[in-house]
Amino acid sequence: MELFYRPGKAVLGDVIPFYDEGKFKPFFLKHARGHEAEGPEYRTGWFMLTTEDHLHFAEHDTGITGGTGSVIKVDGLYHLFYCTFEDNPRRQYVRHATSPDLDRWTTLEEVLPPDGKIYDLAEWRDPFVFWNEEAGEWWMILASAVIGKTERRACVGLCVSKDLHSWEYREPFYAPMAAGGACECPDLFKIGDWYYLVYSNYCDRFQTMYRMSKSLTGPWTAPVKDDAFDTCAYYAAKTGTDGVNRYIYGWNPTKELPKKTFNPSNRISQDCCSWDWGGNLVVHQVLQNEDGTLRVVPEPHVDAALKTKNPLAVEPMIGSCEAAGGQVKLSAREGFAGALLGQVPACCKLEAQVEFTPETRRFGIALQVDENFDAGYYLYLEPARERLEYVSGIRFWGEDGEGGKMFPYAVELERPIHLEPGKKYSIKVFVDGTVLVVYVGDQIAMNARMYDYKDRRFGLFVIDGQAEFTDLALYTE
Repeated sequence: MELFYRPGKAVLGDVIPFYDEGKFKPFFLKHARGHEAEGPEYRTGWFMLTTEDHLHFAEHDTGITGGTGSVIKVDGLYHLFYCTFEDNPRRQYVRHATSPDLDRWTTLEEVLPPDGKIYDLAEWRDPFVFWNEEAGEWWMILASAVIGKTERRACVGLCVSKDLHSWEYREPFYAPMAAGGACECPDLFKIGDWYYLVYSNYCDRFQTMYRMSKSLTGPWTAPVKDDAFDTCAYYAAKTGTDGVNRYIYGWNPTKELPKKTFNPSNRISQDCCSWDWGGNLVVHQVLQNEDGTLRVVPEPHVDAALKTKNPLAVEPMIGSCEAAGGQVKLSAREGFAGALLGQVPACCKLEAQVEFTPETRRFGIALQVDENFDAGYYLYLEPARERLEYVSGIRFWGEDGEGGKMFPYAVELERPIHLEPGKKYSIKVFVDGTVLVVYVGDQIAMNARMYDYKDRRFGLFVIDGQAEFTDLALYTE
């Protein structure tokens, strides 16, 4: 079973969510990664998936070649808006195609370029089209940049139309002037009284973020504690709904491609490589908090996909460890306490409830650790810093005779979470080959990759304190 879809040897890029006639039909950008000669299924371009559970997919080639956009259905006719590109000089354009059946697409001759007065000619892509009931017209928001002196010109552009064919340029829908590039893959939806604007940026934080407003005209505010859905290992995410539930579709990037600067031929590991464009599909369910902010939890079908419960033997390694019947209590007033569990299957889900005592500094779960509980991948929960942190095995590397070497940054991946002593938090850890997806407390999600180590063990640990893990369960197919 594959928990997180990847189209064979190719990769899945930006997803365009769409729901039609009782089924999810998300479109996506496929990149062949050099496998074009192996068959038409490896064409680079727009493809459509059909699924009822975000686990089992049928794939269909649209014949469209271009960048991200949106799909709508009006009076029985499907409209697909996308973008095309030119180089030397760099130019971008919005294109329009229609279909009676989602199978045969006709690209129309109309082309919408940026105006060159409000919007930069080189940043004009990812059109998202919706009907503005209040204004009585179609609105198109786009990934763009305003013309100006600073490179911090990324914005969400706006055009309006009465007929989906002739468009009028308007001032930006959202222009924070905080980052370079463009506010990519914009998406807009409403839950209750709140509108939500979703976009991604690769020049500032390399994340998918959201803003909130009670009006389409703003002001758009950022949630104070957490304005993102995941880490930088989850990009270009957009949302879709079946009319009841809302989901966000993003890609977990690979680290497979050679890059002259970042990934030298003599690199010490694959984990130390930079992120690629495209990878596996990861879908979260989006929930609204009482204050209007958003959180994500596992997609229910993916959460329930693995049904075989495996026995979990506990092997104390260091510090105080009490273990019985799916419960493990680790104590280390000063230092480290840890216990090893069984082997990490290639496709699995590890569940646990965890609580900690006051003043505990760090605790969490390790994956693919060796028999000495040393090198592996660590998920640190840190109450004082209010975060979940991911640390990969590259931190444990060192050349002979030269001491430990590590990358010059303090944090690889992190997600904010408020943690209180004495309170139980659920942890769900999904492994699908090299893909790692973690959920904590029905509040946050974290995507990551694990390349260098496999077929090793799970571990539990605490540093300077006490943590108790209960309801431990490992599920496979």
